Amino acid sequence: MLAPFILGAYGYYTLRSADEAVKAAGAEVLKQYQRRADLAPNLVNIARVHAAREKEVLARVTEARAKVGAIPAKPEVLNDEQVLARFLAAQGEMRSTLARLLLLAERYPPLKADATFREFRAQLEGTENRGVSARLRYAKAVHEYNATVSRFPGNFAAMLFGFKAKPSLGIETEQAPAKPLAAKFGAPARSE
Repeated sequence: MLAPFILGAYGYYTLRSADEAVKAAGAEVLKQYQRRADLAPNLVNIARVHAAREKEVLARVTEARAKVGAIPAKPEVLNDEQVLARFLAAQGEMRSTLARLLLLAERYPPLKADATFREFRAQLEGTENRGVSARLRYAKAVHEYNATVSRFPGNFAAMLFGFKAKPSLGIETEQAPAKPLAAKFGAPARSE
């Protein structure tokens, strides 16, 4: 008679601990995504001064930032697979457009030499690195939580107290743009 109570209590506290670890790791991921989104407008403004004719890339970064801003980086995003998928797609587009912007900077020596741009670029690169680490910690926390939900005695407690498996962030492909951008000072760049 006492064994189910002990197993349930043990499983409950194990699940609560694992759930809190997932929430903390998820909050860090969202914080890094928000930091990146906050840095993007600064990079765009600096690049705009130096590369006014490259409107397409700057417009894409601005559009990607708007899409990222449309889905707030809140903990609730991590609990809904459909919202999470849209959130991750927007983040992927943001990553891709920022990579294009950084590639564009390589083509413009005055922009590359600008101290403010270099500072923001270093901050963005640091944010990307922290974001990768945060996503790895989140993936590990979700894996451990989901394992607890599916194994005995955690599965017993999960069923008893309503704990459910959490969606993971999935495997993200972080690739540079497939085709390098052509920087032309005389005319706006064209996408093909």
